[in-house]
Amino acid sequence: MNELSSDTLARLIDDLGDVPVVTDPKVVRRRSRDFFWYSPVLNERSNGMSADLVASPRDEADVVRVAAACARHRIPITVRAGGTGNYGQAVPLRGGVLLDVLALDSTKWVKPGLIRVGAGAKLNTIDAELQPHGWELRMHPSTKRTATIGGFVAGGSGGVGSVIHGGLREPGNILAARVVTVEEEPRVIELRGDAAQKINRAYGTTGIITELEMPLAPAWRWIDVVVAFDDFVDAAAFGYEAALADGIVKKLLSPITAPLPSYFGALKPYCPDGKSILIAMIAEPSLESFKSLLASRGTITLETPTDESPGQVPLYEYTWNHTTLQVLKTDRSVTYLQCLYPHDRLMEKVVEMRKLFRDEVLQHLEFIRFGGRVTCSGLPVVRYTNADRLNEIISLHEARGVHIANPHVFTVEDGSRYKRADADQLGFKHEVDPYGLLNPGKMRSFVLERP
Repeated sequence: MNELSSDTLARLIDDLGDVPVVTDPKVVRRRSRDFFWYSPVLNERSNGMSADLVASPRDEADVVRVAAACARHRIPITVRAGGTGNYGQAVPLRGGVLLDVLALDSTKWVKPGLIRVGAGAKLNTIDAELQPHGWELRMHPSTKRTATIGGFVAGGSGGVGSVIHGGLREPGNILAARVVTVEEEPRVIELRGDAAQKINRAYGTTGIITELEMPLAPAWRWIDVVVAFDDFVDAAAFGYEAALADGIVKKLLSPITAPLPSYFGALKPYCPDGKSILIAMIAEPSLESFKSLLASRGTITLETPTDESPGQVPLYEYTWNHTTLQVLKTDRSVTYLQCLYPHDRLMEKVVEMRKLFRDEVLQHLEFIRFGGRVTCSGLPVVRYTNADRLNEIISLHEARGVHIANPHVFTVEDGSRYKRADADQLGFKHEVDPYGLLNPGKMRSFVLERP
């Protein structure tokens, strides 16, 4: 980590004028963390990394001022919002400025099926504002109540709602992005349509996002459902059938193997001992059809409207990466993987992975649409022994056609299933970040063209 000299820091702060800053080392270190500790590998590499100061722009003009000052002084910028990422996306590897964009949270406008909103807006606040209009965001991570829209787009890939709409990479799931470049005279650029993918899951390396235009979905009254099964494969098979049932409106289908539900705190009374479960969110008008499809294959142990009010734990906070978190609350020796199952051999591969790893890799699936086809994202809980064995588990998955997006690395390329940065993202970074100051170290293939 490169620490700024006191003289450089003083000159930077002078250049920032009245932009709010924090220099207290304890506060800066705390703000420089995210949930990288889910990974014992990242925990070893990222723990202790910190920015030199936190800058908190109040509006886009402040962002431009920070970008210009950092470009002039060649000081790195790492953008941070809710800090709910798991890969160290918001951890500065080379010090510099941590740009906290939480104040950029205003809604610009709402139209039928569309919203334009500041990058710092929290996802639960957006949905609360949309509810009276009869709309909601198409998808959100399990960290909805603390995550921001900018952080989700810059660091996420999909989540609750992806069983209907796919991930953020699917055409139409990000409509536009407004970004500030990091140059001595910063530009403000509007990216629309496919061009907006240049900032998707780039960890803030390809421009500072200030606004996003996102598509919406009809806001249903969602019903949280837990179904208990004697066998995990039965839970997965029913989840697959429900995912394929286009007439049943759903937002979440999450098969989770025993004994993982035994770690689920307030949900444990609805998770019978030794049973695997399926967690679902079903639109109320589709509940009867969902139950008819289930018939006698499983037992419904919980059926209640989704409740996101303070003090309550909505069911989605036991799914996606919250499943791992629920276990980590009790057992810090585990970690996780991120898998993509082949759509044409889905259940075959679920059974194969179960037999191959048994209790070492505890299965947890999330049904999604990927490239227009129904499949699963797997987020299994792994009993961690060492990095070599973890890499062997990854290799065994990939050799058998189950792709891994490695959550134990902090670069865009190595954390991708494609093991490379998208060409448009790499080229765009050269255009908007000519000095390589945006979250340096996170895009491995970027090579500085000029000093």
